[in-house]
Amino acid sequence: MLLHAEWTPYIKRRAAELGFMACGISRAEFLEEEAPRLENWLKRGMNGKMGYMENHFDKRLDPRLLVDGAKSVISLLLNYYPPAEDQQPDDTLKISKYAYGRDYHFVIKDKLKTLLADIQANIGEVGGRCFVDSAPVLDKAWAKKSGLGWVGKNSNLITPGAGSFYFIAELIVDVELEYDGAIRDYCGTCTKCLDACPTQAITEPYVVDGSKCISYFTIELKDQLIPQNMAGQFGNWVFGCDICQDVCPWNRFSKPTQEPQFAPHPDLPRLTSSDWQD
Repeated sequence: MLLHAEWTPYIKRRAAELGFMACGISRAEFLEEEAPRLENWLKRGMNGKMGYMENHFDKRLDPRLLVDGAKSVISLLLNYYPPAEDQQPDDTLKISKYAYGRDYHFVIKDKLKTLLADIQANIGEVGGRCFVDSAPVLDKAWAKKSGLGWVGKNSNLITPGAGSFYFIAELIVDVELEYDGAIRDYCGTCTKCLDACPTQAITEPYVVDGSKCISYFTIELKDQLIPQNMAGQFGNWVFGCDICQDVCPWNRFSKPTQEPQFAPHPDLPRLTSSDWQD
């Protein structure tokens, strides 16, 4: 078994071996700064018809209510940025880059389970739980707290030297580890994401009105008619939207994913209306 001083380095090294691009760790505690932010966002109705966002308010802010005896939140990033030759041209029906390959929930959950099993095998009796968009966890807040990036004006986590095209996942465990610290915000005076959003969903820096976002209409409300005031503003987007990430200067540092399961379907680059309807 590893000595306590070896636990954190081992976890980060093993995470990298499993393909995660970054791993940061923070103390499991109440997210004091996020509470008023989340409450105000919900009060303004920015969750639209996503009523589930109003559920489990306390659990969203305190991981100790999700995992008994939780001591540490391990945040992990998995790159999904596709190679240039696999990206869809502007004149075709477009889906968000995160959906090009296999369902990320399955890909990441498998990696998290392996990581947890390896931790238990090398550290000892460790209780923990894996999270990939499947429970009320504020993943961007935890990744920020763990030093993996800052939350940009488009509300996405941005990592220096890597951009924002990655998934965020958590492993919450009941052992004390070494904790990372948050980094500063590097958005500066840039407003490219605000200026580019065709539906003005980014109502002010760092605030996204989910009920105006193209992703909201094409994913959450995909079976409903587009409101008249939004007609003609979606461009070619039929599932999700990457506009606010595509224009972000930090994404010039994005590197192609090395995860083979995220390789796109060969017919994706030339997706037609009939293909999508089928």
